[in-house]
Amino acid sequence: MVSTGSTTEGSAPTTDGGDPTSEGGDLTRPFRDAVEEAERLVADADFIRTEQDLLEGYDYLAGRIRASLQLAFDHDLDRPVLINSTHQFARQGLDNPDAIYFHAYLRDGVEYVLRGRRGSTADLSFQVMGGGYDASGAPPSLAAFDDRELDLAEDGTFELRLGPYDGGAKTLIVREVFNDWDTEERGTLWIERTDSVGRPARPLTHERLAQRYDIAGRLLTGSIRTWFAFPHFFQYREPVNTLTAPAATPGGLASQRSSIGHYALADDEAMVVTVPECTDCAYQAIQIGSDWYASTDYETHQTSLTKAQAVTDPDGLMRFVVSERAPRVEGGVVANWLETTGHRTGPVMLRWQRLERDLGAADGPTVEVMKLAAVPAALPFHTAVGPEEHAARIAARQRAVARRMLS
Repeated sequence: MVSTGSTTEGSAPTTDGGDPTSEGGDLTRPFRDAVEEAERLVADADFIRTEQDLLEGYDYLAGRIRASLQLAFDHDLDRPVLINSTHQFARQGLDNPDAIYFHAYLRDGVEYVLRGRRGSTADLSFQVMGGGYDASGAPPSLAAFDDRELDLAEDGTFELRLGPYDGGAKTLIVREVFNDWDTEERGTLWIERTDSVGRPARPLTHERLAQRYDIAGRLLTGSIRTWFAFPHFFQYREPVNTLTAPAATPGGLASQRSSIGHYALADDEAMVVTVPECTDCAYQAIQIGSDWYASTDYETHQTSLTKAQAVTDPDGLMRFVVSERAPRVEGGVVANWLETTGHRTGPVMLRWQRLERDLGAADGPTVEVMKLAAVPAALPFHTAVGPEEHAARIAARQRAVARRMLS
């Protein structure tokens, strides 16, 4: 998931600003000014309540700085590459802990070729968008499909031609999604522009470098404003401690449905989310996030679970317990505990991908908020994990993230 402003070289940025080549050739000044503005935006966020919130904000800022420089400097419209700018060190847009995100900038009237080898992940999807996410909402989706439309060779290799587009195509987003972190392996993927492959890169110029620093600054402040605004379009329109019925994800994929909401829990409270395990999709998962509208620590805490990781009860339902303190039942901690990691409030999202049928309200979640002490009585099946098993689960998460994630 990528938040962008106007990033095309040679085009006018979308916000006001002075000539980036002025002031004695001080190339980095626009970006330095943007960093200062971004720091003020983070420090003044109205949801900051604790020192942890503020520190996470500054860590979030570091990820936004990193991503904005990468997006501005790694891309070249003549020689496109797939950029991985959203990961555990650069979180944004309630990023999915189960996904690897790739992003490339496109130009109308040009043909592109994607080549690669399909891995064993649950879903590999492609989306062409008419811009980037911004503070006004999601951009139009011009095309969205998954690897079921690819012509795969016996060894899993494929070649996919995209374009030429004549409808404002600006970005390609590729999502590779893991259902089973322990067994699934990512594939390989790269992109070429057919009319410019084989040509040398244009030489650097003062003007191009100045423009890139300027673009990076605009991406930085634009992305922070975008993700401050975005949950108010969706999550925060819903009553607290509720979740919607499965629906098409705004700006999302044709084969994806999602359920959204946000929680507010006291230290002695828990939210029990009950949802049927869906056997008609390759991927199903739940995650909780922070008020920065970003994933929380999914590497060393259990803040997300896929249907492969979760325990499904004998009645076909998965029961998740969202709480700060560990919900204890006989034998240890509830296996499907989602840790809020010090966040009293935050977004919640469930996703279903690579669906074989549409979903209705009966496929979606129900929610009940209760005192933590009441959780055991609310769970008809008491699946628990002891301290050693919980530690093994965390160790497995760390190893899986180290093996599959890019940064």
